[in-house]
Amino acid sequence: MDISKNIILIGPMGAGKTTIGRKLAKSSKLAFFDSDHEIEEKTGADIPWIFEIEGEDGFRKRESMMIGELLINEEPIVLATGGGAVLSSENRRVMKENGLVIYLSSSPEKILKRTQNDKRRPLLQTDDRLQIIKDIIHKREPLYREIADVIIETNKLTINQAVKKIKDKLKIDENN
Repeated sequence: MDISKNIILIGPMGAGKTTIGRKLAKSSKLAFFDSDHEIEEKTGADIPWIFEIEGEDGFRKRESMMIGELLINEEPIVLATGGGAVLSSENRRVMKENGLVIYLSSSPEKILKRTQNDKRRPLLQTDDRLQIIKDIIHKREPLYREIADVIIETNKLTINQAVKKIKDKLKIDENN
């Protein structure tokens, strides 16, 4: 199948968007972008620093601009978004209109395990990480589902299994 649309990965932090996205892009012969990484490249500052200096609102404005820039292009790409990208109704509209949206779902416990040593996630720099993760998922889950074309539960999947499942759902030929 000719891939003619962007593939956009959404979901909570630690669900596997970047890792799975990178592998999916490579196996589909598409360019891969991670919106958080692109923000860091463009600004020369890391996400925790942007949160500290500009607050979450400042970061979200940068995120919206970056998502818009990345999705309006000639060639389709695979885009891994930040977990909170869906908080903006404008981002949800832009993603829905400019690609196939894949929601990578994962349990709070699995996300905690995957992020337990990560110091680069500003929202998790707290004593009760599990409760914060549960709160974040509770707030964002309806938004992820609202725009998802496909939902993939990643708790028990390896990276390769998740990529295969996405490709099967999107009917992307392995020899693409």
